[in-house]
Amino acid sequence: MNFHLEFSPKPFNTKIVHQDNLFLIGSCFTENIGSKFKLHKFSVLENPNGILFNPISIAKSITSYIENKTFKQEDLFYEYELWNSWEHHTRFSDVDLDVCLNRINASQQQAHQFLKTADWVFITLGSAFVYELENKSVVANCHKVHTDKFKKKLLSVEDVLAVLDNVMHRIFMHNPTVKIMFTISPVRHLRDGFVENNRSKAVLIQAVHHLVNKFSKLFYFPAYELVIDDLRDYRFYAEDLVHPNYSATNYVWDKLVDCCIDENTIQLMKQLNEINAAVNHKSFNPTTEAHQKFIDSTLSKINTIKKLHPHINFSNDESYLKAQKS
Repeated sequence: MNFHLEFSPKPFNTKIVHQDNLFLIGSCFTENIGSKFKLHKFSVLENPNGILFNPISIAKSITSYIENKTFKQEDLFYEYELWNSWEHHTRFSDVDLDVCLNRINASQQQAHQFLKTADWVFITLGSAFVYELENKSVVANCHKVHTDKFKKKLLSVEDVLAVLDNVMHRIFMHNPTVKIMFTISPVRHLRDGFVENNRSKAVLIQAVHHLVNKFSKLFYFPAYELVIDDLRDYRFYAEDLVHPNYSATNYVWDKLVDCCIDENTIQLMKQLNEINAAVNHKSFNPTTEAHQKFIDSTLSKINTIKKLHPHINFSNDESYLKAQKS
């Protein structure tokens, strides 16, 4: 008897290679996958505004990068002794106005430049629910402000299509060669309710597939389906029973590698895994001859990879290893 139906996504006809610049934006699942790319030394920029969930805030943020928007004091609000932005995660908030603005604007500038040369933009949508202020402006983060300040609203498929269609055209005007990969976050927004969470995900899925079927440079990776329909077990969730756990994230990552990444790049990633394991190895006796030989061997492997792949930056690894030389 089969107790598990494995789902293997259809391989992309255009694959990610190691030289690609990857721009990731969206829910917290974005950061799980982004950390995997970083570990394998891809060029990555993720969530310049911090974690974002709804399509309006994601599109608004991308537009601000393209326009190289500079935030000013009037774009912020003061609450709980902190300066905050309705468009940014709380990691940008600060007791000092200038510190807050400097953090935001430095991130804006970096995102503007990175998007110009990005080869892929990953957009991970988390929820079709939005929170509006009295002026109808959608916020990206409520910053724990009392709920009576907001109106909660479920976007329609047409709402999501309109905002995503517009931002895609802006992206392609800014960077004509870029490719866009959509995913739906498998994180369950159960604070909205079980039925409401499924309605929200259904809106996002319907809108994204409409767009992917319409444009050639758009792709869909089924992270949501892999967790919900393939793994389909609470063993693969964290203790909150909402977020996919380490095993689930690794499973989705492995499927993404098989589906979306070029074969030569996969082989390079295996070599990089060996380097990562060597760098993370903690010796009880680092001054021994055996460990010194191990360091020399690892540095030699790094040099070999660098000659073949000069775009990979090993500076931190080399500094760490050389510091252990006796």
